[in-house]
Amino acid sequence: MKTIKQIEINGITIHTRYRHALPYNDSLKGHARKLRRTTTFSEVLFWMHVNKKKFYGIDFDRQKVIGSYIVDFYVERLGLVIEIDGGIHKFQEEYDENRIMYLELLGLVVYQIGDEEIRFSIETVLVNLASFIIQTFGE
Repeated sequence: MKTIKQIEINGITIHTRYRHALPYNDSLKGHARKLRRTTTFSEVLFWMHVNKKKFYGIDFDRQKVIGSYIVDFYVERLGLVIEIDGGIHKFQEEYDENRIMYLELLGLVVYQIGDEEIRFSIETVLVNLASFIIQTFGE
């Protein structure tokens, strides 16, 4: 039997909260693959810092299909969606609000990061993300 290592950030135990059997729109699978190949600079930069469990041993998925949406990053063990908001989001506020509401109704937690924050201050973004995870999921 495989043992799953407990997540710990700065000495604080992080409680896992899996959300199993999330809705999945199979018709978006190809589009999600395409998005993985054509990601934005900020998404690539963020991914470089979190992939292969580099960020406190946490496993991140990118361009994850959840229902009829594709989220930028997803942490299954926490039920955490991470969205990177670029300039386009200024023109689709209602869509974004509906998407966040849908994801939260599924019991997921949504954390938004500005595109410019990542490009100009990735270290601060990572510190803030760690603080958010501690506040939301910590002991």
